[in-house]
Amino acid sequence: MTSISKWLIVAFGVSLLMLSVNARAEELSTKQIKGLDEQVQEIKSDVLAISAELNRLEERLLYPSNTQVAVFVSLKADDAFLLDSLELRMNGEAVAYHLYSYKELEALKKGGVQRIYTGNLSSGKHELQVTMLGKSKGGGDLSLSESFWIEKSVGPKTVEINLARPGLANEAIELKEI
Repeated sequence: MTSISKWLIVAFGVSLLMLSVNARAEELSTKQIKGLDEQVQEIKSDVLAISAELNRLEERLLYPSNTQVAVFVSLKADDAFLLDSLELRMNGEAVAYHLYSYKELEALKKGGVQRIYTGNLSSGKHELQVTMLGKSKGGGDLSLSESFWIEKSVGPKTVEINLARPGLANEAIELKEI
C-alpha cells in the first residue's frame, strides 16, 4: 500500500467518525429541544393558572361580595336583528359599553352569556338603563332603550339582560334577576 492510499483510508475513517458524531449530536439536540419544549409548555400552564388566581383575588378585593353587582348579557337565538353595541348606565352614570364582533354575536346566538359589567353598589334601589344599537334584518338602524329598577340587598347581586327581537312590544330587552 502506498502512503497516498493509507492517507485516503485514514481520511475516509475520520470522515465516517465525524458523520457519526454529527448524527449523534443532532439526535441529542432533538431530544433536548423536545425536553425544553415540554418545560416551556409546563411553565406556560403554570403562568396561566397563577394569572387566573390573581384575577380572582383582584376581583374579590375590588368587588367585595356584600356590595358586588354583576350584569350579564344574553341574546335570543334570532336572526331578526344584528346587535352592534350595548351601553349600560347605573343611576344615570355610564358603567359599561361594548361593541360586538361577529364572533361574539355568533357565540351569543348559540346560547353564550357575556359578563358586561361588575361593580359595587350600596344596598337599596338602583336604576339600570340599557341601550342597544343595531341593524334590522332589512338593514335599517335600530336603537332601543329600557330602564329597570334593581333592588340590591346585602350580598352579591346578579342580573341578566336578555335581548330579544326588536319590534315585539315590551320584549326587546328583558331583565332577569339570577
